[in-house]
Amino acid sequence: MHIVRNGLGPYVESWSPSAVTEDDVLSPAPVAALSALLDQPKPVTTAGDPLPPLWHWLYFLRWPAQLDLGDDGHPRHGHFLPTVPDRQRMFAGGRCEVVEPLRVGEPAQRVSGVSTVATKQGSTGELLFVTVRSEYLQHGATCVVEEQDIVYRSGRSAGRHPVDLDVTAEPHSEDAWRLPLRTGPALLFRFSALTANAHRIHYDAPYAQGVEGYPGLVVHGPLLVLTMLELVRRNAPSRPVRSVSYRLRRPAFAREHLLASGAPTGRNAALSIATHRERRHATAEVAFA
Repeated sequence: MHIVRNGLGPYVESWSPSAVTEDDVLSPAPVAALSALLDQPKPVTTAGDPLPPLWHWLYFLRWPAQLDLGDDGHPRHGHFLPTVPDRQRMFAGGRCEVVEPLRVGEPAQRVSGVSTVATKQGSTGELLFVTVRSEYLQHGATCVVEEQDIVYRSGRSAGRHPVDLDVTAEPHSEDAWRLPLRTGPALLFRFSALTANAHRIHYDAPYAQGVEGYPGLVVHGPLLVLTMLELVRRNAPSRPVRSVSYRLRRPAFAREHLLASGAPTGRNAALSIATHRERRHATAEVAFA
């Protein structure tokens, strides 16, 4: 693990969590639940079939005891949580390589470890970037390798998040692939339950607005990424995905009209999520096999 030291460096210079190995049977039930959330008439895949890229986020979930949650709903402690005081956590992006798709209903193993810790200066102060690398295996063979970039800040951000939250305005795109998404509180609540995400900004509007300063409930970053990948699954079902790189840029909020759009360019596809006020809340690049 490589550590770049700066102001937050002393808090993590001796922090070197060991790798963790976990097991899961990849039950068909979470696939059926997410399929229903995405308004699919039946599960998009069943036992023995390939799991769509990044749908492994439905598995290997951690459910800490209620008393181990902080006021924001995030766990106070965790094997890969750095010892930063008054910690705030944000999901920034990641990369995923698909060597072979995971199969639904078959035992799987995940081996995770911290690969990089670095501090950077952001517009609101110093940030700590932690990259967690996970390898997913079935029958002893590596199927998926993923890196997730998590950003931490120490202390609460000072200001509010001024946004023209017009829930009637619709975004537009000329891309060949388009998928609208309207994210109400019920959908965000269901996605939180599916992914064991208790962060209150996604389901507790008074907290999101009064404490965190957002204009409304915040749409989950992983939901934005999975929606972008739905463009590939629905429009290019016969093209196996070899890799995905994604970045979360600006938050989107409940009841806004969201539009996932993209287009294939040879062996790749460029994807994004837009609202009327922002063309790229999230972006992704997909490479086909």
